[in-house]
Amino acid sequence: MLRRFASLPVVLLCVVTITFFLIRLSPGGPFDSERKLPPAIEKQLLVKYKLDGPILQQYSGYLKDLIHGDLRLSTKYRNRSVNEILAQTLPVTLTLGALALLIAILAGVWLGAFAAARPGTFAEGSALALTLLAISLPSFVLGPLLILIFAIKLAWLPVGGWGTPLQLILPAVTLAIPYAAVIARLLHDSLRETLSEDFVRTARAKGLSERAVVYRHALRVAILPVISYLGPLAANLLTGSIVVETIFHIPGAGGFFVNSILNRDGFLLGGVVIVYCVLLVIFNLLVDLSYRLLDRRIRES
Repeated sequence: MLRRFASLPVVLLCVVTITFFLIRLSPGGPFDSERKLPPAIEKQLLVKYKLDGPILQQYSGYLKDLIHGDLRLSTKYRNRSVNEILAQTLPVTLTLGALALLIAILAGVWLGAFAAARPGTFAEGSALALTLLAISLPSFVLGPLLILIFAIKLAWLPVGGWGTPLQLILPAVTLAIPYAAVIARLLHDSLRETLSEDFVRTARAKGLSERAVVYRHALRVAILPVISYLGPLAANLLTGSIVVETIFHIPGAGGFFVNSILNRDGFLLGGVVIVYCVLLVIFNLLVDLSYRLLDRRIRES
């Protein structure tokens, strides 16, 4: 575990290095989309954004700024720093992602356990068919469908926007449904296998109810594959979805991430990538800790 903590700076350094050089070495520049600039003005812009000089000098200067927490100025959104843009948009994206993650875990675990506890029944078949449908529906179809039903037809929830708890429900559910289906599938397969293990038969022989056998004994072991999946899933959800944010008009970081690629805004792109990688490494560390808490064999080894 200490090695994993020690590897965090190395992983971030590799990510920052690869992102920096891929952007710098690709054709074009951050100011190519604008009208032809006089050489003197273009030179001043390069100096302002610290893009002048040899590429290795630019790289070392960028690393020094990162160490001090400075993600630099955006080359597209003039006079706005990447720190400022992320400070305004990330809380929105993280709130949406956290709620979607909670919904995905609760719904996926319940549905997977419900199906696995009823092997060969109509309930299991229906639950698995429902998960297949949820995985197959893309968010740009699912989102408008939920808006049509719950916002327009039933008028229970707002169509979109941001600022009230009710406005969170539809985008969070849209973002969570496909991942909840994947969790349900993973847990169903793992739990079906676990229910045939010796320790489960021993628990049943002691006279425990089927509910206690499933939720108190088998689920503790069967949920391990789901926990492995939750590491990258949490990082993915917490950095948002451009499609969902666009459909529901949510002012999150997803749009800035896509625009940073299209506009060759290297510093903004690097800032978003760094945030994503930090979250990914942190959640993978939490997954390792969860493994040790849930499975005694891993703790002993």
